[in-house]
Amino acid sequence: MTTDNTTHFGFKQVAVDEKVKLVRGVFDSVAEQYDVMNDLMSLGIHRIWKRIAVQLSNVRKGEHVLDLAGGTGDLTALFNERVGPEGQVVLADINAQMLRTGRDRMIDRGLANIRYAQVNAECLPFADNTFDCVCIAFGLRNVTDKDAALRSMHRVLKPGGRVIVLEFSHPTDKVTEKVYDFYSFNILPKIGRFVAKDEESYRYLAESIRMHPKQEELKMMMENAGLERCEYFNMTQGIVAVHRGYKI
Repeated sequence: MTTDNTTHFGFKQVAVDEKVKLVRGVFDSVAEQYDVMNDLMSLGIHRIWKRIAVQLSNVRKGEHVLDLAGGTGDLTALFNERVGPEGQVVLADINAQMLRTGRDRMIDRGLANIRYAQVNAECLPFADNTFDCVCIAFGLRNVTDKDAALRSMHRVLKPGGRVIVLEFSHPTDKVTEKVYDFYSFNILPKIGRFVAKDEESYRYLAESIRMHPKQEELKMMMENAGLERCEYFNMTQGIVAVHRGYKI
């Protein structure tokens, strides 16, 4: 729940201007082990989720893509393959440490034609009608004002452009929900403690997922931001969902 002065940070209520600092602290802490933890947490399935999200984006050669909350660059690399030398991908993140990690990975892989930008999703510093696709993967739940972020994404899209939101979501059946809750609150923090030496950041991860809007609610938020033909695709029994909307 967000009020005029407070918002949620996991299950805690904090001052709105404090959340950005707290989220930054989480990702500063986990940046170096981020990819290893993603593989351990999802048993490698996150790579399939990301490929499906890129396929649903319908990105083509020559297009311009903004990869928001791009982190270590997994989606940036996939989009780069699709746009080719005629297009361009901007890897953007609010967190400087994550952005440095992603930039270093892209350089190590010899990927050119990628730009880098430290930005806040709520107020994107790009001109109107700049991108053919704006994608935010596993980052929207960390944004304080999600409605402002979605409006900002809509603004920088070209007509005919697509917003893709890949995010942890809410299981579609009770059995999956119970198993997922047990894993999230009993096993995930312990993995974080042993691998990333940070139990609290991964406890926050589990809590932040539960505070994220459910599938239908997020779809309505996208529509309210001006996006049209909005739809979502559940994966792994709703543990993850891809939302897609268009600027018409």
